[in-house]
Amino acid sequence: MGKVSSEQLGSEPIGKLLVKQAVPASIGILVMSLNILVDSIFVGNWIGSIAIAAINVVLPVSFFIGALGMAIGIGGSSIVSRALGANDYSKAVATFGNQVTLTVLVTVGMVALGLYFVDDLIPAFGGKGAIFEPAKIYYTIVLYGIPFLGLCMMGNTVIRAEGKPKFAMIAMIIPSVGNLVMDYIFIYVFDWGMAGAAWATTIGYVLCFGYVFYFFLSNNSELKPNWKNFLLKMPIVREISSLGVVTLARQATTSVVYLLMNNILFSLGGEAMVAVYAIIGRMLMFALFPVFGVTQGFLPIAGFNYGAKKYERVRQVINTAIVYASVLATVVFIGLFIFPAEIANLFLSSKEGMTTLELDTNAFVLENTPSAMRWVFAATPIIALQLIGAAYFQAIGKALPALLLTLSRQGFFFIPLILILPNYLGELGVWISFPIADVLATLVTGYFLRSEVRSTLSS
Repeated sequence: MGKVSSEQLGSEPIGKLLVKQAVPASIGILVMSLNILVDSIFVGNWIGSIAIAAINVVLPVSFFIGALGMAIGIGGSSIVSRALGANDYSKAVATFGNQVTLTVLVTVGMVALGLYFVDDLIPAFGGKGAIFEPAKIYYTIVLYGIPFLGLCMMGNTVIRAEGKPKFAMIAMIIPSVGNLVMDYIFIYVFDWGMAGAAWATTIGYVLCFGYVFYFFLSNNSELKPNWKNFLLKMPIVREISSLGVVTLARQATTSVVYLLMNNILFSLGGEAMVAVYAIIGRMLMFALFPVFGVTQGFLPIAGFNYGAKKYERVRQVINTAIVYASVLATVVFIGLFIFPAEIANLFLSSKEGMTTLELDTNAFVLENTPSAMRWVFAATPIIALQLIGAAYFQAIGKALPALLLTLSRQGFFFIPLILILPNYLGELGVWISFPIADVLATLVTGYFLRSEVRSTLSS
């Protein structure tokens, strides 16, 4: 794959360009997802299934704070892509400087609040019973690394906006590899338990920050802000915020979903049921990596060409991205439908001297995960339209429809379903809420995307 510059986003054939953008994005997401997956396998085998549940409780809080950086990154990167497409370098570089300042201020402030309310947040997100203590250990350590994670997520999206997907891919690979190496050393060799898992994750975030910092200092980046670019300018801040709130709302909704799911499932089946969802949650992050990669590759192409008023290319990239992502989503669906038991078994420990609670939890997880996983991923082949449709509105700077479509699946459909259906169908009501929400959100997104393309991209 050749190097992609921002100018090539507006000239190279769409199919070839999307592959150049999507493959590095997919590889980066794959490695990051494998990191989460293998990290969970290590924790499950070397510490225990309760430890997996503990990490699952912590993730929505730490990811929400880290996602503040991603929100600022994606919101600002939409501006950067369109500014580069319109040859407005001064706006692009000023936006990047403001992104850095916003990310530091917001993530550090949120970490301080997160540490102050630690004993309230963990139980609220389902960290009860035997889950509480390991969750608190993990949460407290990981939170110190979250500002670095926020800067990494922000910087990664800007790198993509410049048309440098390979560098963005490396930025995602470095913390994943570092985390896995540290997992082995801290958990297996030093036997630090949950603290070891947490320090491994935090060190991974710091390594990622180091690489992103190097990229923007080097000649690889087109964006070279001076000190005045780091001073916040309200018009830029407002535009970043209006677009970034889409990503932030999505992550906030995801955190609310984790909160509700962990508490609902705990009431239905205790720690073991939370562990079932922890495994499925890892697969939701991991299995769809090629679909998310296509979506990430789509964003800078759509934004650049929209800014350059090359509307035919925008239509082409929408259609191509939906086709590519749909094919990949179908392949993922087939694999998960055939091998759910084998996947679940990867996370379960077989070490000697396990307690009765650990043995009972393992048996429950192995029995209940396969059917739950099949339900959760039942509508996977059609989700590409929903993801690309919502991403399109964000790429072209239309914050409100992007926000509403992004929230449609989890906020408008899934959350009401899991609050209602379990009252009548028990745990089955939880699992079937996933495909129902997917179908409804895809139908709504398809309608609005078609209307937008007809009205805006017809010229």
